[in-house]
Amino acid sequence: MKTTDKTKRSFSDKWHKNRDLAFSETLREDSDFHRWILERNGFETPAALREHLAGRKRILDAGCGNGRVTALLREYSDPETTEVAGVDLTAADVAEENLRSAGYENCAVHSGDLLGDLEFLGEFDFIYCQEVLHHTGDARAGFLNLVGRLQKGGEIAIYVYKEKAPVREFVDDFIREEIENMPYEEAMAVCEQVTELGRRLSELKVEFEAPQVDVLGIEEGRHDIQRFFYHFFMKCYWNPQLSFKDNAVINYDWYHPQDCTRHTLEEVLGWFDEAGLDVVHRNVDPYGITVRGTKA
Repeated sequence: MKTTDKTKRSFSDKWHKNRDLAFSETLREDSDFHRWILERNGFETPAALREHLAGRKRILDAGCGNGRVTALLREYSDPETTEVAGVDLTAADVAEENLRSAGYENCAVHSGDLLGDLEFLGEFDFIYCQEVLHHTGDARAGFLNLVGRLQKGGEIAIYVYKEKAPVREFVDDFIREEIENMPYEEAMAVCEQVTELGRRLSELKVEFEAPQVDVLGIEEGRHDIQRFFYHFFMKCYWNPQLSFKDNAVINYDWYHPQDCTRHTLEEVLGWFDEAGLDVVHRNVDPYGITVRGTKA
């Protein structure tokens, strides 16, 4: 089985076995999911996102998963927006069902590969592709392919994983290799143990002053102990707003897909320059890189 086939299996299992994962949390304005999406894209408030989407006629959520961000874009776009579309390689049926059940109109979901022929989608004046390109096997090619679907004057907003601290990179890759051939249930059992570690560290509610350790990429400053482990040693995700199962699925989302590239800001900005796009926003957080750019 090719690595890309393994990644397809990972996400097919993830979304078909967890159809409503983070759907309502993404839409709820006081949730971490909602806040993180807005903040990393440079929108201080939901009103700012609504203003930014005003006048957009066709919007694409590329790599839409279960449709949670497709719904968010529909929620904050103009009622006159002709269409908010989603495209996904493994979960288009899940997104379509979720959007229909939630009563969203003028939404269309398509099955498609971000590295394949996307001309059937037409062109868009806003393309959102976040938490996806690093799973395609060729993030740069997927990005350039999407730029080909962007109208003049349109904007594309992407988010890709950044390179982490060296120990975190090592541990993440070690676990990924250990579980890559496991079926969903066995891989989830491993991720549940990782999740339990994250939960127990979080419940300690301990903060401490860490020294700077350049060789390990550790930054000086005050750290919560769970986030310290998370940032510098291993992804042991825990969010008390979610169920234990949902937390475990988010850890599975990181560890089971074998196509999982990490990038630098300079690399991503190079893609935008290659595509002839004007960068209007950039953000680097401990987890990834967000860049928005327009097609002149």
